[in-house]
Amino acid sequence: MNIPKDLRFTKDHEWIKPDGENAVIGITDYAQGELGDIVFLEIETQGEELGQGEVFGTVEAVKTVSDLFMPVDGKVIEVNSKLEEKPELVNKDPYGEGWLIKIKMKDAEHLKSLLTPEDYEKLINA
Repeated sequence: MNIPKDLRFTKDHEWIKPDGENAVIGITDYAQGELGDIVFLEIETQGEELGQGEVFGTVEAVKTVSDLFMPVDGKVIEVNSKLEEKPELVNKDPYGEGWLIKIKMKDAEHLKSLLTPEDYEKLINA
């Protein structure tokens, strides 16, 4: 299981990679594996301010449909347009080309409330 050391994680299996006041968000390798083949993503929140824990979109896989939750408060500034044509990128490269959104964080302090890579590993192995 791939758990990059430079990310923070949610209990709902989203990851966040801070970059100054901005951040990139996606779903974890574990999540994409549990979902199975991803066939569609619906993310229509570009330009919206969302709070920590609010839904920013949905992911549809062969097995199920699942909500996607904001790890921190922020404004959605970009949606990965490649996923419209190739949603399978989330399965193939969840921490790279399969990223979901970019946000401008409202308060980077919220990152401290998220799981460290070690804590996330304990969660999925529990």
